[in-house]
Amino acid sequence: MLIITPNISIPDHEVKIYAIRAQGSGGQNVNKVSSAAHLRFDIKESSLPDVCKKRLLGLKDSRISKNGILIIKGQKYRTLEKNRNEVTKRLQEIIRLVLVQKKLRRLTKPTQISQTKRLDTKALKSRVKLLRRNIPE
Repeated sequence: MLIITPNISIPDHEVKIYAIRAQGSGGQNVNKVSSAAHLRFDIKESSLPDVCKKRLLGLKDSRISKNGILIIKGQKYRTLEKNRNEVTKRLQEIIRLVLVQKKLRRLTKPTQISQTKRLDTKALKSRVKLLRRNIPE
């Protein structure tokens, strides 16, 4: 059971983690041992709340396929267990990020004082630039 928040958790059977061979350096061990973790999570078929699913599918993330499957690859560590832990933590972070609701920005009008200050500085800059001009002879 993968716990996201006190109210939201994901059963183990919804998260599939496969062992694959890692890329990059590591000597001969890379070619022999499958130490990288490949996590697949089907967003549409998961037990997450509908709001969370909709936000996850709406993310512009290259790790989410067109079919709604989130794929995370972890090969930071040399052991499979550490890579599994890393991949599940990243899944938790992504879901927690989606759960945080953005604060709506209320449009405000600039105050009278700020408008006059802006126009005053604009006029001052204009005068300075006028004085910098070359005077025709």
